Amino acid sequence: MWRTRRTRRITVGQEQWTTVDEYFSAQLIGEDEVLSAALAAADRAGLPQIAVAPNQGKLLHLLARTAGAKRILEIGTLGGYSTIWLGRALPADGRLISLEIDPRHAEVARQNLELAGLGKQAEVRLGRAADTLAALDAEGVEPFDFYFIDADKVSNPDYVVWAIEHAHPGTLIVVDNVVRGGAVADADSTDPSVLGTRRLHDELAASDRVTATSVQTVGTKGYDGFTLIRVER
Repeated sequence: MWRTRRTRRITVGQEQWTTVDEYFSAQLIGEDEVLSAALAAADRAGLPQIAVAPNQGKLLHLLARTAGAKRILEIGTLGGYSTIWLGRALPADGRLISLEIDPRHAEVARQNLELAGLGKQAEVRLGRAADTLAALDAEGVEPFDFYFIDADKVSNPDYVVWAIEHAHPGTLIVVDNVVRGGAVADADSTDPSVLGTRRLHDELAASDRVTATSVQTVGTKGYDGFTLIRVER
Protein backbone atom coordinates (compact mmCIF):
# COMPACT_ATOMS: atom_id res chain seq x y z
CA MET A 1 0.00 0.00 0.00
CA TRP A 2 1.41 3.35 -1.03
CA ARG A 3 1.65 5.97 1.67
CA THR A 4 1.34 9.63 0.88
CA ARG A 5 4.35 11.60 1.99
CA ARG A 6 3.37 14.69 3.91
CA THR A 7 5.83 17.57 3.97
CA ARG A 8 6.07 20.26 6.60
CA ARG A 9 5.92 23.77 5.19
CA ILE A 10 8.91 25.76 6.40
CA THR A 11 8.69 29.52 6.28
CA VAL A 12 12.03 31.26 5.85
CA GLY A 13 12.94 34.79 4.93
CA GLN A 14 15.67 37.03 3.63
CA GLU A 15 18.07 36.33 6.51
CA GLN A 16 17.95 32.57 5.94
CA TRP A 17 18.24 32.97 2.15
CA THR A 18 21.35 35.09 2.63
CA THR A 19 22.88 32.62 5.07
CA VAL A 20 22.41 29.75 2.62
CA ASP A 21 23.87 31.80 -0.25
CA GLU A 22 26.89 32.64 1.88
CA TYR A 23 27.37 28.97 2.76
CA PHE A 24 27.31 27.82 -0.86
CA SER A 25 29.55 30.68 -1.96
CA ALA A 26 32.09 29.86 0.74
CA GLN A 27 32.06 26.17 -0.13
CA LEU A 28 32.08 26.37 -3.93
CA ILE A 29 33.49 29.78 -4.84
CA GLY A 30 35.64 31.12 -2.04
CA GLU A 31 37.16 34.54 -1.71
CA ASP A 32 38.16 36.17 -4.98
CA GLU A 33 40.21 39.35 -4.64
CA VAL A 34 39.45 40.58 -8.15
CA LEU A 35 35.69 40.18 -7.81
CA SER A 36 35.70 41.67 -4.32
CA ALA A 37 37.68 44.64 -5.61
CA ALA A 38 35.18 45.10 -8.44
CA LEU A 39 32.28 45.28 -5.98
CA ALA A 40 34.24 47.64 -3.72
CA ALA A 41 35.00 49.96 -6.65
CA ALA A 42 31.33 50.00 -7.61
CA ASP A 43 30.36 50.86 -4.04
CA ARG A 44 32.90 53.68 -3.87
CA ALA A 45 31.50 55.11 -7.09
CA GLY A 46 27.99 55.03 -5.66
CA LEU A 47 26.63 52.46 -8.10
CA PRO A 48 23.43 50.66 -7.03
CA GLN A 49 24.11 47.40 -5.22
CA ILE A 50 22.23 45.25 -7.72
CA ALA A 51 25.02 43.12 -9.18
CA VAL A 52 24.35 39.40 -9.35
CA ALA A 53 25.28 37.36 -6.27
CA PRO A 54 28.51 35.31 -6.38
CA ASN A 55 26.70 32.01 -6.88
CA GLN A 56 24.64 33.57 -9.67
CA GLY A 57 27.80 34.90 -11.29
CA LYS A 58 29.32 31.43 -11.09
CA LEU A 59 26.19 30.01 -12.72
CA LEU A 60 26.58 32.40 -15.66
CA HIS A 61 30.23 31.41 -15.91
CA LEU A 62 29.41 27.71 -15.96
CA LEU A 63 26.62 28.12 -18.49
CA ALA A 64 28.88 30.09 -20.83
CA ARG A 65 31.65 27.50 -20.50
CA THR A 66 29.23 24.62 -21.01
CA ALA A 67 27.97 26.32 -24.17
CA GLY A 68 31.57 26.66 -25.37
CA ALA A 69 30.95 30.37 -25.84
CA LYS A 70 33.57 32.32 -27.76
CA ARG A 71 31.37 35.35 -28.44
CA ILE A 72 29.31 36.82 -25.60
CA LEU A 73 27.01 39.84 -25.54
CA GLU A 74 25.89 41.34 -22.25
CA ILE A 75 23.17 43.99 -22.12
CA GLY A 76 23.53 45.93 -18.87
CA THR A 77 27.08 46.18 -17.51
CA LEU A 78 26.68 48.03 -14.19
CA GLY A 79 30.15 47.84 -12.57
CA GLY A 80 31.33 44.84 -14.56
CA TYR A 81 30.92 42.16 -11.87
CA SER A 82 28.91 39.79 -14.05
CA THR A 83 31.08 40.83 -17.00
CA ILE A 84 34.15 39.48 -15.22
CA TRP A 85 32.43 36.18 -14.51
CA LEU A 86 31.47 35.87 -18.18
CA GLY A 87 34.83 37.06 -19.45
CA ARG A 88 36.58 34.38 -17.44
CA ALA A 89 34.54 31.77 -19.31
CA LEU A 90 36.02 32.79 -22.65
CA PRO A 91 38.85 30.95 -24.40
CA ALA A 92 41.99 32.91 -25.26
CA ASP A 93 40.57 33.97 -28.63
CA GLY A 94 37.11 34.82 -27.26
CA ARG A 95 35.43 38.21 -27.16
CA LEU A 96 32.82 39.85 -24.95
CA ILE A 97 30.87 43.03 -25.66
CA SER A 98 28.87 44.63 -22.86
CA LEU A 99 26.37 47.45 -23.41
CA GLU A 100 25.84 50.15 -20.78
CA ILE A 101 23.81 53.35 -20.86
CA ASP A 102 25.32 55.11 -17.83
CA PRO A 103 28.77 56.74 -18.36
CA ARG A 104 29.73 56.38 -14.69
CA HIS A 105 28.87 52.68 -14.70
CA ALA A 106 30.80 52.14 -17.92
CA GLU A 107 33.90 53.88 -16.53
CA VAL A 108 33.90 51.75 -13.36
CA ALA A 109 33.33 48.58 -15.39
CA ARG A 110 36.22 49.32 -17.77
CA GLN A 111 38.56 49.86 -14.85
CA ASN A 112 37.40 46.64 -13.19
CA LEU A 113 37.86 44.68 -16.41
CA GLU A 114 41.41 46.02 -16.78
CA LEU A 115 42.25 44.99 -13.23
CA ALA A 116 40.75 41.56 -13.95
CA GLY A 117 43.07 41.12 -16.93
CA LEU A 118 40.17 41.20 -19.39
CA GLY A 119 40.77 44.59 -20.96
CA LYS A 120 41.70 43.13 -24.34
CA GLN A 121 38.87 40.59 -24.50
CA ALA A 122 36.00 42.55 -23.02
CA GLU A 123 34.69 45.82 -24.45
CA VAL A 124 32.13 48.12 -22.83
CA ARG A 125 30.09 50.14 -25.31
CA LEU A 126 28.33 53.23 -24.02
CA GLY A 127 24.86 54.31 -25.11
CA ARG A 128 21.23 53.27 -25.26
CA ALA A 129 21.05 49.56 -26.02
CA ALA A 130 18.73 50.26 -28.95
CA ASP A 131 21.48 52.41 -30.47
CA THR A 132 24.42 50.16 -29.67
CA LEU A 133 22.55 47.12 -30.99
CA ALA A 134 21.81 49.03 -34.19
CA ALA A 135 25.51 49.86 -34.44
CA LEU A 136 26.39 46.18 -34.11
CA ASP A 137 23.93 45.48 -36.91
CA ALA A 138 25.62 48.09 -39.08
CA GLU A 139 28.98 46.44 -38.43
CA GLY A 140 27.63 43.12 -39.66
CA VAL A 141 28.31 41.48 -36.32
CA GLU A 142 28.58 37.69 -36.27
CA PRO A 143 26.10 35.62 -34.25
CA PHE A 144 26.81 35.39 -30.54
CA ASP A 145 27.07 32.14 -28.59
CA PHE A 146 25.79 33.48 -25.28
CA TYR A 147 23.74 36.44 -24.08
CA PHE A 148 23.18 37.82 -20.61
CA ILE A 149 20.38 40.40 -20.51
CA ASP A 150 20.13 42.44 -17.31
CA ALA A 151 18.97 45.91 -18.30
CA ASP A 152 15.66 47.79 -18.40
CA LYS A 153 12.90 45.23 -18.16
CA VAL A 154 10.46 47.13 -20.37
CA SER A 155 12.75 46.49 -23.35
CA ASN A 156 13.52 42.83 -22.60
CA PRO A 157 11.25 41.55 -25.41
CA ASP A 158 13.09 43.73 -27.91
CA TYR A 159 16.49 42.65 -26.63
CA VAL A 160 15.58 38.98 -26.83
CA VAL A 161 14.17 39.32 -30.34
CA TRP A 162 17.44 40.93 -31.39
CA ALA A 163 19.43 38.19 -29.68
CA ILE A 164 17.48 35.43 -31.42
CA GLU A 165 18.01 37.13 -34.77
CA HIS A 166 21.76 37.25 -34.07
CA ALA A 167 22.16 33.71 -32.83
CA HIS A 168 22.77 30.20 -34.13
CA PRO A 169 21.38 26.83 -33.07
CA GLY A 170 22.68 26.24 -29.57
CA THR A 171 23.01 29.88 -28.55
CA LEU A 172 21.97 30.43 -24.93
CA ILE A 173 20.20 33.55 -23.67
CA VAL A 174 19.81 34.33 -19.97
CA VAL A 175 17.36 37.08 -18.95
CA ASP A 176 17.61 38.19 -15.32
CA ASN A 177 15.00 39.56 -12.89
CA VAL A 178 11.93 38.04 -14.51
CA VAL A 179 9.96 37.09 -11.38
CA ARG A 180 9.58 40.66 -10.10
CA GLY A 181 8.91 39.49 -6.55
CA GLY A 182 6.10 37.28 -7.85
CA ALA A 183 4.35 40.12 -9.69
CA VAL A 184 5.00 38.47 -13.06
CA ALA A 185 2.00 36.21 -12.39
CA ASP A 186 -0.33 39.19 -11.92
CA ALA A 187 -2.26 39.56 -15.18
CA ASP A 188 -3.72 42.84 -13.92
CA SER A 189 -0.39 44.51 -13.15
CA THR A 190 0.22 47.94 -14.62
CA ASP A 191 3.92 47.98 -13.70
CA PRO A 192 5.86 48.59 -16.95
CA SER A 193 8.61 46.15 -15.91
CA VAL A 194 6.06 43.43 -15.22
CA LEU A 195 4.28 44.14 -18.50
CA GLY A 196 7.57 43.92 -20.38
CA THR A 197 8.43 40.65 -18.67
CA ARG A 198 5.02 39.16 -19.43
CA ARG A 199 5.29 40.25 -23.07
CA LEU A 200 8.68 38.57 -23.25
CA HIS A 201 7.19 35.28 -22.09
CA ASP A 202 4.24 35.63 -24.47
CA GLU A 203 6.69 35.95 -27.34
CA LEU A 204 8.78 33.01 -26.16
CA ALA A 205 5.67 30.85 -25.85
CA ALA A 206 4.69 31.69 -29.41
CA SER A 207 8.15 31.23 -30.93
CA ASP A 208 9.08 28.12 -32.88
CA ARG A 209 12.77 29.05 -32.87
CA VAL A 210 13.49 28.62 -29.17
CA THR A 211 12.89 26.47 -26.15
CA ALA A 212 12.90 28.12 -22.74
CA THR A 213 12.21 27.82 -19.05
CA SER A 214 12.01 30.27 -16.15
CA VAL A 215 13.30 29.53 -12.67
CA GLN A 216 12.41 31.28 -9.40
CA THR A 217 15.30 32.02 -7.06
CA VAL A 218 15.76 33.24 -3.51
CA GLY A 219 19.00 34.38 -1.94
CA THR A 220 21.11 37.38 -1.08
CA LYS A 221 19.33 39.38 -3.76
CA GLY A 222 15.86 38.48 -2.48
CA TYR A 223 13.07 36.74 -4.37
CA ASP A 224 13.40 36.81 -8.13
CA GLY A 225 14.44 34.51 -10.97
CA PHE A 226 15.72 34.18 -14.50
CA THR A 227 14.68 32.85 -17.89
CA LEU A 228 16.97 30.51 -19.81
CA ILE A 229 16.46 30.32 -23.57
CA ARG A 230 18.10 28.01 -26.10
CA VAL A 231 17.93 28.90 -29.78
CA GLU A 232 16.98 25.80 -31.74
CA ARG A 233 17.12 27.07 -35.30
